[in-house]
Amino acid sequence: MPNAAADAALFEELLVPVLNPAYRAARHFTGNTADAEDAVQQASLLAWRAFGSFQPGTNFRAWFLRIVTNVCRSEYRRTRRAPLGLSLDDPDAGDAVIGADRTAELSPAPADVAFISRLDTEEIAAAMARLPEEYRTVCTLYFVDDLAYQEIAEIVGRPIGTVRSRLHRGRKLLMQSLMALAVERGLVSEPVGGVEDEEEELESLVA
Repeated sequence: MPNAAADAALFEELLVPVLNPAYRAARHFTGNTADAEDAVQQASLLAWRAFGSFQPGTNFRAWFLRIVTNVCRSEYRRTRRAPLGLSLDDPDAGDAVIGADRTAELSPAPADVAFISRLDTEEIAAAMARLPEEYRTVCTLYFVDDLAYQEIAEIVGRPIGTVRSRLHRGRKLLMQSLMALAVERGLVSEPVGGVEDEEEELESLVA
């Protein structure tokens, strides 16, 4: 094939800059280093095989991360049961929590958000891993890889409005889970009020 070498060079040029964010996302999707490395390797092979369908000038990062996401989700479905059987169309789905403790339904006040920094990174990652799949996917892409709504929408194949809704619910579930853990460990005495500005705290800790 006359253009094989040029295609290979272009593919490598586009792929290398996105490997680190892809690995970070895969690590949160899979929960461990080995599976994340396998997922990115498999996604790279699939991407190369499908490179002929990639439109030059479009968003390669979103295109590749969609492949990574699909690989991780396929593996997750193959090896594990879904953490929670939530209907994503249920308007009350955001009230479901990680675990059965009703204290997790309460969110911390802004002054209490600092408790997150006292939790281990592994605990935060584990709480994210327990999110329902659709919420976990958008939260990982948003908090870990710092992607824009449009990029996430392209990756998961859903409208931006759906991405916003899932991110809002996923963030709420994550904060509820972490708050319940903080109460259990005695880091805070009791959960109070609501919080809407926790993104920066989460972004600095889950990456």
